[in-house]
Amino acid sequence: MAAAGVSRASAAQTTEKSRLILKVVSAKPQSPKLPNRHSRLSSFVEVTADGLTSETKKTGKRSGHVELQWNEDLTLNVTPQSRLDLKLWSCHTLRKELLGSATIDLLDTLRTHDGKMENVQLSLVLQTENKGLVVAGGELNVCLDGMVVDLGSLPNCSTAADKMLQSERPNLRRTLSEETPTAAGPHSRSNRHSVGASQSASPGCSSRSSLTNGELPEEQSPAPGSSAHRLSSKSAGSPGNSADKVELSSNGPESSHGGVACHTPPPLAPSCVSPAAGGGSSSSSSPPPGQDVLCPAGPAEPGLNSMPSTSSSTEQTSSNTTTESLPAGWEQRVLPHGRVYYVDHNTKTTTWERPLPPGWEKRVDQQGRFYYVDHNTRTTTWQRPTAESVRNYQQWQSQRSQLQGAMHQFSQRFLYQPSGAPVENDPLGALPPGWEKRQDNGRVYFVNHNTRTTQWDDPRTQGMIKEHPLPPGWEMKYTAEGVRYFVDHNSRTTTFKDPRPGFESGSRQGGSPGAYDRSFRWKYHQFRFLCHSNALPSHVKISVSRQTLFEDSFQQIMNVKPYDLRRRLYIIMRGEEGLDYGGIAREWFFLLSHEVLNPMYCLFEYAGKNNYCLQINPASSINPDHLTYFRFIGRFIAMALYHGKFIDTGFTLPFYKRMLDKKPTLKDLESIDPEFYNSIMWVKENNLEECGVELYFAQDMEILGKVSTHQLKDDGENELVTEDNKEEYISLLTDWRFTRGVEEQTKAFLDGFNEVVPLEWLRYFDEKELELMLCGMQEIDMSDWQRNTIYRHYTKNSKQIHWFWQVVKDMDNEKRIRLLQFVTGTCRLPVGGFNELIGSNGPQKFCIDKVGKETWLPRSHTCFNRLDLPPYRSLEQLREKLLFAIEETEGFGQE
Repeated sequence: MAAAGVSRASAAQTTEKSRLILKVVSAKPQSPKLPNRHSRLSSFVEVTADGLTSETKKTGKRSGHVELQWNEDLTLNVTPQSRLDLKLWSCHTLRKELLGSATIDLLDTLRTHDGKMENVQLSLVLQTENKGLVVAGGELNVCLDGMVVDLGSLPNCSTAADKMLQSERPNLRRTLSEETPTAAGPHSRSNRHSVGASQSASPGCSSRSSLTNGELPEEQSPAPGSSAHRLSSKSAGSPGNSADKVELSSNGPESSHGGVACHTPPPLAPSCVSPAAGGGSSSSSSPPPGQDVLCPAGPAEPGLNSMPSTSSSTEQTSSNTTTESLPAGWEQRVLPHGRVYYVDHNTKTTTWERPLPPGWEKRVDQQGRFYYVDHNTRTTTWQRPTAESVRNYQQWQSQRSQLQGAMHQFSQRFLYQPSGAPVENDPLGALPPGWEKRQDNGRVYFVNHNTRTTQWDDPRTQGMIKEHPLPPGWEMKYTAEGVRYFVDHNSRTTTFKDPRPGFESGSRQGGSPGAYDRSFRWKYHQFRFLCHSNALPSHVKISVSRQTLFEDSFQQIMNVKPYDLRRRLYIIMRGEEGLDYGGIAREWFFLLSHEVLNPMYCLFEYAGKNNYCLQINPASSINPDHLTYFRFIGRFIAMALYHGKFIDTGFTLPFYKRMLDKKPTLKDLESIDPEFYNSIMWVKENNLEECGVELYFAQDMEILGKVSTHQLKDDGENELVTEDNKEEYISLLTDWRFTRGVEEQTKAFLDGFNEVVPLEWLRYFDEKELELMLCGMQEIDMSDWQRNTIYRHYTKNSKQIHWFWQVVKDMDNEKRIRLLQFVTGTCRLPVGGFNELIGSNGPQKFCIDKVGKETWLPRSHTCFNRLDLPPYRSLEQLREKLLFAIEETEGFGQE
């Protein structure tokens, strides 16, 4: 029981993380990569614990000529067996370059200072690579503090008493036992040993086995008669490690005497595990035939290596587990002072770093940085992989795939049925295609997957003109049995009584109106509420030039996702310094609408000679990309409605009806084609048989000189119009006149419009209200203008204000509109007139401010509806300056 408790405490001590304060004091770089020794160098130090990205800290940048000073503390979470990699980087304008690296083994440092790190000063030798060789790169001074560990509870660690015992008999660790026949074997012709182990020599040899800052032991002088050893250093595997692999080969003659003998270790000793033991299939230390075995020089001594049975078994299990994850031909060994190194029997080399997992490869990029390639997943990473990290990643991938599968199943419950099958017991039937019904906190809402929007209103009942909508704050719901009831969110009550007027139980409670107000103002506020509740955060930038306004706007609007156009607009006029707080956007809508609706582009045409409202041009197909342009115009018009801006020119009333999905009537035809209307009225009022007129259910149409025949009904060209079917003929002919040659264009326009603003939001409006909301009012009421104007640094009785209103009254309507556009950015007024002018932060009235000198011209701030009027000395001076400003100005600037 006691042994088990010690083992658990030891494991907890090993894996428990402590806080270590590493103070980077100074550095003296001597890298050959430095361009000039006298040049000023800017550098920083990067510290990584155990190769973890989460435990990577960086100092600030310091500049100097010879010595760089930091005195900066970095806090790391480490274990007693952690390893710290320190890298000194130089900062260039375009990239950073590694000047040198060093490594701190905390276990060695703790052992040296009896487990206490209290202001431990370390001077590290930086190492760097130059022409394939590892050379010194300067010096780095650090200080370690804040970590105290009980060495007696750590595996492979010795206490101070053990150190004294070992120091009294140093020769015992370095003595080679004599060769035995069993160890040599018939196939052992030449013996090799690892440089990473403590090297030994016969009594006449000098020996060094010191390991400082990750350096390998120096080559020893061979004893007389022994084999000469050649030390060849290979390329470093990591900038933080010096001489990753060192190979020793025997040059002397083959001899079983006088050479370096290899002592046979006890079976499965933790410090020397044969490659066969990695698979766990053999417990014998004898090498297989024909294979050279590398063993540490120090003999296995029972007095030093024996441990209690429980601790020994724990260490044995850990060693076997670690060895099992090594690639074939690799072996893990431990130096007498506890440092682990690895032996590659395939290439007969040793390295401090653990071999990469199967399928991994280490490479160097053009800047000398090391990265790792995983050929299993065809990915790369900067972090060195370990067997544990690969195992954790595979486990994470497995858990992630399971979680994704569970999330997919979890999301299935919200998927709408593509077939539009009606929900059981739903009296309203199926939802429209692409719609889904959801419930959150007991309140039902609807998701439109076509436009990625949500709303409270049921699309099956929204826009029904025959049925009055609910008052504000009310909602209609159904019980599980299909019984309808009403929810008043104003008073948080429910009732089975219908609150709408015309029903026997109209409710006046909860702030709801007793009589439903179908005024335009109420509808408009409902529409604005839908726009605000579906608004997206942030903003979308649109950069255009006045010379190429149409092309720039087309490219940028069509390249943006439709729902991103609901974000706040930020318009940039290239070459102008104005900041858009709403005023530039108003002018952009006005100018672009004037451009895209220009009949010269053949996309639209005037409705008649005396009617300058626009309708789609049937001959727009002369432009091969006309459908894309109509989709763009649909998005643009929807943006104007959504953001509450006005356009320059409006459409015909039948076109607005088409947007509202209403059927045009014969009376609507009179406004766009009087001649065609008169012809139909003549047919309606006269007897065709008595007049001898033969008409068929077919109609000819000419587009760009090409005449085509359209049949109003199946086999219509062979069916004669009579008094009995004349009404059907007039109805079909009227419908055809409104849609002739423009079906594809209208569909493209409505598709683009619906991507930004769902057409369901407009069902409460009629065609005249939609025109008023899109185009605003053009007539200017002077009394309303004066009544809703505010003054800053002026008063209502100031002489400049009297002169200003006198000049405005003397203007004609065209100049008044230009003055309004000069100050507000648009020539249209909201429905409420000047009282409802919109600024950058909501409603903002027309403002006149006293700014500047009498020699200045008036200036405007369209974002705030403000006119800066200097204190002119006479009426004529004010008139001259004001007219010059509104007629000659163009563009925006900043004060």
